[in-house]
Amino acid sequence: MSPAKRRGILIGGALLVVVVVVAAFFLLNSGGSAPQAEAGAGATSVENPGALDPHSAITEYLQDLSENNPDAAGRLTDDDTAAAVALRDTRNTLNPSSVTAKLTVLQPTPAGAKQTGGTFNVSWALKPGQVWTYDVPFQLAQVNGKWLVHWAPSLLHPKLEAGQRLVISTAVRDTTAVADRDGKPLLVSGSGGVRPVDGDPAPLLRSALTGQVTAAAGNGFAVERVDTSGKSVETLFGQAAEGEAKALTSSLSLAAQNAAQAAVDSYQGSAMLVALDTGSGDILAVAQNRAAGNSPKALNGLYEPGSSFKIATSVAAVQQSGLDAGSPVDCPGVATIGTRTVKNEGFELGATNLQTAFARSCNTTFGQLALALPADGLKKAADELGLNADYEIPGINTELGKVEPAASKDEQVEDGFGQGRIQASCLGGALMAATVASGKAITPRLWHDVETKVVKGYSPPPASVLGQVRTLMRAVVSSGTGRGAASAGTVFGKTGTAQFGDGSNATGWFVGYRGNVAFSVVLENSNDSGPAVTLAAKFLKAL
Repeated sequence: MSPAKRRGILIGGALLVVVVVVAAFFLLNSGGSAPQAEAGAGATSVENPGALDPHSAITEYLQDLSENNPDAAGRLTDDDTAAAVALRDTRNTLNPSSVTAKLTVLQPTPAGAKQTGGTFNVSWALKPGQVWTYDVPFQLAQVNGKWLVHWAPSLLHPKLEAGQRLVISTAVRDTTAVADRDGKPLLVSGSGGVRPVDGDPAPLLRSALTGQVTAAAGNGFAVERVDTSGKSVETLFGQAAEGEAKALTSSLSLAAQNAAQAAVDSYQGSAMLVALDTGSGDILAVAQNRAAGNSPKALNGLYEPGSSFKIATSVAAVQQSGLDAGSPVDCPGVATIGTRTVKNEGFELGATNLQTAFARSCNTTFGQLALALPADGLKKAADELGLNADYEIPGINTELGKVEPAASKDEQVEDGFGQGRIQASCLGGALMAATVASGKAITPRLWHDVETKVVKGYSPPPASVLGQVRTLMRAVVSSGTGRGAASAGTVFGKTGTAQFGDGSNATGWFVGYRGNVAFSVVLENSNDSGPAVTLAAKFLKAL
């Protein structure tokens, strides 16, 4: 679920009594030098964020800190990016039930003064009976007429230095903190906090995993200050336990995660891959390569799905228009449908059947099929495939898609081949494929110990409809645009190439399933679905 939709997750009484182990993997940047005074005369005038007076600057900063609004708090500092990242990661690391930050001392500011300082008190409610309270000195400076808080790691704790970080640990000796669904360690906890096992198998989910780590045995709980290597410098609060703690069990499969990461890392451009278990809804793997960046776009980035959305159009055509895989359809190379001129990628099939048109990804066919549907026909099909569903999965923010009724006939035509206002995420593509494979609604989960909350569920298409769609998806790999995955076994899939912007660039898609593994591959700016098929085949062959 996205942050805008997020609701507070109520954790049952049983979870309230367990020991929480959390670690953060972030570097607290920025030095400790004093802030610079206001720019002198002749400097370029730039309107800066900040407050009109020192009291407003620090009290607004503390309010944003207390209310978990790191971006707003960062804008009240002289290093907004570093501040926002550090504040957000610290909150995720300590995972408090509440934070209270109050001003205690603000030094008088004589007329004309450009700098001042003071002290505030912060309290972290970390777990039942564990409240960490301390005082923090701060500095303020007037910059371009606005008062800003000087950012330094010491604003998080007065002993914290540049390059150091805070971790929470429950064990003195290394123990498994998070295991994959087969019991293989993903994270370990010990002196210096929680850290990935060798190889860092799930870098994109590191924060999500560390933020949910729970120990079911022992009373150890300590906040530590560690250096850049992860070595403990000092215990700031509490005490770690001598005994072992019970590990959380993640839905991830270490084998699938390693295969997914290796597959995306083999591609030079931006690549992401999500895999789901079609039976349990387990999130088996979430991977992005370096070119895709650190933001978890695989889980919540929305893209036009292109022809991969023809899965939904086919569901609608079979269910609402009475077609089947053998139904006759036309596939001209170019067609005027409504007022839109629709083209295929340099081919025409003429009179053919639905299976062949789907396998070859005929846009002109699917534009015509979409136009014959009611205005909300594609939206209903997308609903049944889970693209408009919504879940709260502890530790991660997710978006599956956004499919609304067409606002016009022209838009309806474009929606039929995923080029209108249709949007889906990589996770949404995997969920769509898993629904076709299993014939049931899928509730994705990252944990075996903590439940996913269904905010908005869905009901799948009838079995008879899905039987026809499976036939279509198999033909894509056996004789159509997904032939590059044929060597990976009995694969069902659908390719997609979605143009965006001025049409000069396109996102490549391949969604599908093999056995009980559903997958979705998204390649930004690939301009072709072929590399997505190749990447998916690498992933499947490695399983």
